[in-house]
Amino acid sequence: MNAPPKIGPVSAHSDSDELVRWLTNDTRDERFLDNIFAELCVRIQQANIPVKRATLHIMIHHPQWLGARFVWADGMHEAEIARLDYDVRERSEYIGSPANEIHDGATEVRENLERDPALGRKHAVFDEMRNKGLTDYVAWPFYHTLGKRHFVTFATDRPGGFEDAHIAALLKLLPVLALVSEIRVKNRLARTLLETYVGSHASELILAGATRRGTGTTVRAAILICDLRDFTRISDNWPRDDVIDLLNGYFDAMSEPIERHGGEILKFIGDGLLAIFPLSEPQACANLLHAVSEARQAMAALNQKNGEESSRAPLNYGIGVHVGDVMYGNIGSRTRLDFTVIGPAVNMASRLETLTKQLGKPVLLSRAFADFVKDEFDLERVGEYPVRGFNDPIELFAFHG
Repeated sequence: MNAPPKIGPVSAHSDSDELVRWLTNDTRDERFLDNIFAELCVRIQQANIPVKRATLHIMIHHPQWLGARFVWADGMHEAEIARLDYDVRERSEYIGSPANEIHDGATEVRENLERDPALGRKHAVFDEMRNKGLTDYVAWPFYHTLGKRHFVTFATDRPGGFEDAHIAALLKLLPVLALVSEIRVKNRLARTLLETYVGSHASELILAGATRRGTGTTVRAAILICDLRDFTRISDNWPRDDVIDLLNGYFDAMSEPIERHGGEILKFIGDGLLAIFPLSEPQACANLLHAVSEARQAMAALNQKNGEESSRAPLNYGIGVHVGDVMYGNIGSRTRLDFTVIGPAVNMASRLETLTKQLGKPVLLSRAFADFVKDEFDLERVGEYPVRGFNDPIELFAFHG
């Protein structure tokens, strides 16, 4: 982040007006909220408001994180970012904290850090600030659309703390900070939701404008389809929460290695998974088998854990792998689209996954795919078998890695 221009000492009124003008007009080209916040804090100092430390707390919609905290301190030109787990509100560092008070409805938390700690609020965060020589602290909520509540904090080491003029200038920033932050949070939310539901590559294409039905491209890729065995019986007989927990564990075991090795998960279909490894990456086919090998190890560990903790029977699965050209793009109705892949190569991978149960081989590869990796991996030739929907028998290989 570029250091902002110096702002000379002026009146408190014009100080805050200049900060509001900058936030309103000069941040439109900055995509990231943490950069805006850090530069804002530097500009606040240059406007003779003695802020030594500041934090911005944002609630976010993310599968893993409840929120994010941006921390800035004197001398920093970039803010530190910490993500907050969903269980943070159950922890001692949250209970009784300024964040707790703000989220419970407080419109201000102010603490004179120079007074006897026995007379003030009791929480480790205040002790930490006193130990750093800070003298005054204030936290305020600000609001996004529909009452979504976030908050910002400022602290100073000025003897006597903030003056009334400093507080007034900082308060004047809150409405504009709310607007500026909401735009960035919504943009990040849109990106996060797309990445969560359609994958990172597809989300980039959609955000770039690939939203018209029927648009797409032909991609040469290795295709992986995985399916859980006996899921109907499990879902009919197990409690709902246990079924969801089982599926999440299974999908974690399969998905994390795929993503780690460059694969793109396009969809979850009930208890099934569809992923591709585009051949634009020279090692795509080898990467797919490395992912399969790690996924099998993860499934073995999951089965062992489930057996020890709840005496669950091992989960069985089948994986079909093929390579070929696929149509990659938007398919669906006028108002509901799916960004996915279709074509004979996808059908072949699906048929091979079905054959894994019949042949008793958890992972089956087509000859077309095996030719890419036969010199690097030990494969078992299974033989030639008819595949529904295809005229000629397909030579199949099993992978036990």
